[in-house]
Amino acid sequence: MISLRFVALYLVGILTCAAAERPRVLVTTDGEADDRCSMVRFLLHSNDFDVEGIVNSSSQFHWQGGEGWHAFHDPAWVKESIGLYAEVYENLRLHDPAYPAPEDLLSKWKVGNISAVGEDQQRTEGAEWIAKVLLDDSDPRSVWVQAWGGCNIIARALKIIEVEHPEKMKDVAGRLRLFLIWEQDETYQKSIRPVWEPLGVTTIISDQFDCMAYIWPKVLPEKVKSYLEADWMKEHVLEGHGPLGSSYEALDGAFHAEGDTPAFLHAIPTGLRSTENPAWGGWGGRYVKVRGNVWMDPKPTDDWPRPGARVSIHNSWSKKLEHVTDPEQVAIRTNYFKPIWRWLPAVQNDFAARADWCVKDFAHANHPPQVRLKNTPRDLEAQPGEALILDASATTDPDGDQLEFRWWPYVEAGSDFGETMPALAGPVAEIAIPEDTRPGDTFHMICEVADAGSPPLTRYQRVVITIGPP
Repeated sequence: MISLRFVALYLVGILTCAAAERPRVLVTTDGEADDRCSMVRFLLHSNDFDVEGIVNSSSQFHWQGGEGWHAFHDPAWVKESIGLYAEVYENLRLHDPAYPAPEDLLSKWKVGNISAVGEDQQRTEGAEWIAKVLLDDSDPRSVWVQAWGGCNIIARALKIIEVEHPEKMKDVAGRLRLFLIWEQDETYQKSIRPVWEPLGVTTIISDQFDCMAYIWPKVLPEKVKSYLEADWMKEHVLEGHGPLGSSYEALDGAFHAEGDTPAFLHAIPTGLRSTENPAWGGWGGRYVKVRGNVWMDPKPTDDWPRPGARVSIHNSWSKKLEHVTDPEQVAIRTNYFKPIWRWLPAVQNDFAARADWCVKDFAHANHPPQVRLKNTPRDLEAQPGEALILDASATTDPDGDQLEFRWWPYVEAGSDFGETMPALAGPVAEIAIPEDTRPGDTFHMICEVADAGSPPLTRYQRVVITIGPP
C-alpha cells in the first residue's frame, strides 16, 4: 500500500523537476473537429506546460462565415472544454498539483483573427495577447507558439511587435519557437517568413502529423492501430472516465483525428529532449533542417523534391502517399510516418493514465517512472574504440512498479552507429564506440523505461555521445 508520505515526496519531486523543465506553450486553433479532440488531450497534459494562451484563429479550412465543411465552430468551444476540465480538476490535482486552475486557463483564452482565411489586419484581443507574451522578457524560457490552424493570428501579433517594438524583435526571435501544422493560410510566407526567418526563429513545419489526423486508419501499421480503435478508446478514455474524456468526439467509438496533437507532444518533457533540437526526434516527430533555422520532415526517399514555398494539403507528401497500394510505396509511407508512430503505444497509454486520473485516487492509478542517470552525463565525449558504461540505476517509480529497461541507439538522430546493435536490457548498458568513428560524430542512446502498471507507462533519458578530437 502506498503511504501518504511517499505520495507527498513524489509530488514534491515532480514539481521540482517540472519547474526546471516545463516549457511555455501557446496554442492557436481554428476549432476543427480534430482540434477539439486534441484539446481534450492537451488539457490532460496541461500539467506538463506553462500554458501561456489558447487563441482562436482561422484557416484555409475553417473561418467565420465559412459554409458546409468550412463552417466555423463557435469560439466558445474552448470555454466549454475548459469547463469540462474544471469538473475533473480537483481529482487531477491528486496526481499532480501542477495542473493549472481552470480560471487561470480561462483568463488566457482569447479570440483572435477569425473573420476570413488569412485575415491578419485586424488588431484583435488574441493578437495583442500573443504579442504581450512574446514581449515579456521577465521569463527567459522559450515560448512554443503552435499553429493548429492558420498562421494569421501569429502574423498579426508579430506585426504589432515589428511596428511598435522594433528594438525588441531580436530578443523576441530568440525566445520564439514556432510549430506549424502545415501552413494553413498564406501568412507565414507573406508576412512571417520575410521578416522573422532571417532573425533565426526556430520553426518546425510538420507534414508527418497527418498519421494522427483523419487518414490514420490507412497509414498506420497494424501493430499500432489497436491503440486507436473503438475497443481501446471506449475502455480507456470514452467510458467511465468523467466528462472531459466522454466529450472526446470519437468516430464510431474510435480515435477520430488529432492532427494538431504532435505540436504539443513535441514539447512534453519525456526525457527524449526533443525541444533541444528538432533533429533529435521525440513524441512529436523528427525533422531536418531545410534552410536557416527552419525544419521540415525527412524526405520519403532521397529523390523526392521538396514542395515549393508553402507546405499544405495541396502539395504535402502525406497526401501523395495516402492512397498508395504498391508494396514498395506502402513501405516508404510507413517509414515516412515512423518518427511519430514509433511512440504511439506509449503516447496512448499516457492518455489512458491521465483519463484515469480524472476519476481515480493516487493509489489506484498509474504514474510514469522517473528515469534518472547515475554517474552518466546526458552529454558526454568519447574516443573511437572507447568502452562506456551508461547507468540508469537511479530510476524510480512512484507506484513501486517493476520496471523494464531497454537501451537502444536512435540511429536516425545521429551518425551511423549501432545499426546492428541490439537493444540492451537492464538499467546498466556497456557499449563500445566503433573504431572507425570520426571527430564530430554523434550517437544517441535512448534509455527507455516502462513500468508494469496498468496502463504501462514509459519515460526516457537520452544520452548524446560526441566523438572528440584525438
